[in-house]
Amino acid sequence: MTRLSVNINKIALLRNARGGNMPDVLKAALDCERFGAEGITVHPRPDERHIRYSDVRTIRPEVKTEFNIEGNPTGSFCALVCEVVPDQVTLVPDAPDALTSNAGWDTVRNFSFLKRTCESFKARGIRTSIFIDPDPKMAEGAAKCGADRVELYTAAYAEQYAADREKAIIPYLQTAIAARDLGLGLNAGHDLSLENLAYFIKTIPWTDEVSIGHALICDALYMGLEPTIKEYLAQIQNF
Repeated sequence: MTRLSVNINKIALLRNARGGNMPDVLKAALDCERFGAEGITVHPRPDERHIRYSDVRTIRPEVKTEFNIEGNPTGSFCALVCEVVPDQVTLVPDAPDALTSNAGWDTVRNFSFLKRTCESFKARGIRTSIFIDPDPKMAEGAAKCGADRVELYTAAYAEQYAADREKAIIPYLQTAIAARDLGLGLNAGHDLSLENLAYFIKTIPWTDEVSIGHALICDALYMGLEPTIKEYLAQIQNF
């Protein structure tokens, strides 16, 4: 069954807008777990505009479900991951000034770097996932790099969903099949929402995990955090 990992970056962004500790990021993470989320995702960036490195250190020992840290594997990021030892690290090639993640890795061009990085994390017992665009060649490259999983960058699917969801899902299904045939686990994330999540899971039911932040937190402003998480879980668990 597909797991729901809640990305809490937006909660940290709201806190940072005023300083102090409102909302409490740790409490939010634990509440997400209490309300049924099966994982917590954080994406610390170099400028710490939302999740801070100190947040990662505080949250890690308290989270009882799966803890996933995603980000660009720079020196400081890798040091943090090796320090706190999450259940999973997701390698994302975002530039320091990127507003949000906007592309997956070219696992062929970056083979040597990604292979070394995967080896380093796996030596510490950390499951390693590589963020990729929906392209079977990128899944094949990730397998050669030694990744345990790939995470499909689902922005294009979300953008095209309303116009033609059957067409939008095709490259994702092709890449998901390739990943499965290669023995890779499969994650997905970026712009997944209550509108488009169920169809994605229905079409690719072997998805191991979806990481959802922005849409979920936006929905929670209207519905409340607990009902929102339960609604996302319902979208997943129907299949």
